[in-house]
Amino acid sequence: MLDLTKLAGQLPGMSTHLQQEAKAGQKRLQKAQGLMAEIQGKQAEYVAQQEKWRDRILFSAATPVEPIDTCIDLQPPPPNHTVFATDGSQIAPSHHQIAYCYLINVGRVMLHYGQSLHPLLDSVPEVFYKPEDLYVSRQWGIRTEEWMGHCRTVSEVSTLAELACRWVNPPGAHFDPNLAMVDGSLTYWFLEGIPREARDRLLPPMLEAWAQMREANVPFMGYLSASRNTEASNFLRFPACKYENPDCLTHCRGEGENANPEQMRRSLRLPCQVIDPLRDATLWANLLQPGQRSGFWKSGAKILDLYPEEMQVYFCYVHVGAEIARIDVPRWVMEDETLLNHALSIMLAQVHKGFGYPVALAESHNQAVVRGSDRSRFFALLEQEMMKVGLRNIGTSYKETRKRGSIA
Repeated sequence: MLDLTKLAGQLPGMSTHLQQEAKAGQKRLQKAQGLMAEIQGKQAEYVAQQEKWRDRILFSAATPVEPIDTCIDLQPPPPNHTVFATDGSQIAPSHHQIAYCYLINVGRVMLHYGQSLHPLLDSVPEVFYKPEDLYVSRQWGIRTEEWMGHCRTVSEVSTLAELACRWVNPPGAHFDPNLAMVDGSLTYWFLEGIPREARDRLLPPMLEAWAQMREANVPFMGYLSASRNTEASNFLRFPACKYENPDCLTHCRGEGENANPEQMRRSLRLPCQVIDPLRDATLWANLLQPGQRSGFWKSGAKILDLYPEEMQVYFCYVHVGAEIARIDVPRWVMEDETLLNHALSIMLAQVHKGFGYPVALAESHNQAVVRGSDRSRFFALLEQEMMKVGLRNIGTSYKETRKRGSIA
């Protein structure tokens, strides 16, 4: 139980700290706007500089593919269109339950507009209980719970591709504009920290799903709400660099070796860190008007070296009214102007229909979420099946039993 009386004494200090951070953030924002003005007119030079010294730079920065000050009004969506979305949830494995297994539940949503068609809102559960599902990841030092999360991402993308491609291909033969959406980035950051053998089991099926949507000409998009990313603002570190060449390994590695992280943050030992930790969304909140998008950027994440060229991730920021959202798309979507414009206009309409968040993503989450009552019914059903086959001594551990009640 949370003791609010004891907690209340800590809140004034937190409020004072946040007030100081807000003032410092305003100064960083002003500095960032100055750096952006410096880039304008010399953007090509800084992009060439980034490409030349890429192997000597110690930070990850995206590359602008449109003018850095781009602000484009999005158009209204086509009257007839369809939106596909998936999201996932799970029941994690526990040795204290009646059986060691895990369940992944993928919510599916298909919403039609201007077509007098019924929507699809359901979920597809799958239970994993075989040794090859439960213990395969341990050979790479990956916990089963963590592996379950990775498999859930694969299931979400694969289910989305199956849903979208089945609708647009015969016998449906549907050719109205469409959009396939997932919640989160299309850059699978979690792949960076796992061994190659494990990565080879996860990435190919996801890229295959991307390829299926490309073949069906269904634009694929990742929607990031409240993004904390700094990839675009990191590009401003090039004009902030005090050296002629941004050779971090030569000029800056030594400057920070004797400073702890707090000293580096306060004293700004590295000249190019003058706007850290300014987020991209904060920067573009002061540049975009509602209904506008920024220019597109090519992500500089190292894991994207494993993606095919046509599936490299590009992103922009969109003022959706309630916030600045980051939108990820594959290269093949970004390069098709008609497809891209339809996708962005449909996305913005989805946000308006969902009162600040895409309604298709919200509904796919609602379909996927596994509540406490669902969890209890799942294990009750499993217990019945185990008893049918003659298993005995079925039950939860004493620890699990005691945690469900209290003597107080």
